[in-house]
Amino acid sequence: MGFAVPPEAYGRFMGRYADPLAEVFTAFAGVGADSDVLDVGCGPGALTSHVLTLGAAVSAIDPSPPFVDACRERFPDVDVRRGTAEQLPYDTGEFTHVLAQLVVHFMTDPVRGLAQMARVTRPGGTVAACVWDGPTGALAPFWDAVHVLEPDARDEALLSGAHRGHLTELFAMAGLRSVVEEPITVDVVHPSFEEWWEPYTFGIGPAGEYEQSLDATDRSELEAVARKRLGDGRFIVSATAWAARGTV
Repeated sequence: MGFAVPPEAYGRFMGRYADPLAEVFTAFAGVGADSDVLDVGCGPGALTSHVLTLGAAVSAIDPSPPFVDACRERFPDVDVRRGTAEQLPYDTGEFTHVLAQLVVHFMTDPVRGLAQMARVTRPGGTVAACVWDGPTGALAPFWDAVHVLEPDARDEALLSGAHRGHLTELFAMAGLRSVVEEPITVDVVHPSFEEWWEPYTFGIGPAGEYEQSLDATDRSELEAVARKRLGDGRFIVSATAWAARGTV
């Protein structure tokens, strides 16, 4: 998956949605000033940044070396490690809250990853995760344009957690209790079509990989379809994610 990219490029692609999502997600997860948080799949640090503003303690981990380096540089006082959710290098019961924002759908084994998150959470603590909804998530306008030209193109709607109830199933399989799942939404303003479109050409994630797989003619056609649907001027993308939290 295309995530070994410069953090600045990822920020333009997904950070514009991940930053406001972090505020809504941490509120859903019940993070407060007295929380001890692990940010699993931290990326360049959108969630870590918001947790710090709440006054909570935070540690972070990500498998991407560029993201780990960027997060360490951005937050020199935070313990940032390289690693995966499926093999968390922390002691049992080390945190009050273990969070994964926009990560579960890219885990190689989501149940194992969530079980590891539960292992490093204290008894009575909270594990929480969120994943973009397939039809109404941040990337939906891109895939809607793709499906105009290629109706059977494989999008991100079938990834783990990307539809109602699937996170609840995964949490239960990982042994979590009292699971609650709700939709959370952020509205992101795009000042122009070009500002919205260009990050899709960076080759990041499934959408970027799809765009990169096209030849020049098909790429131009996809851009034209998207522009016709969205327009040239200011528009808003309302991005909805499924969020789940459970108790250890």
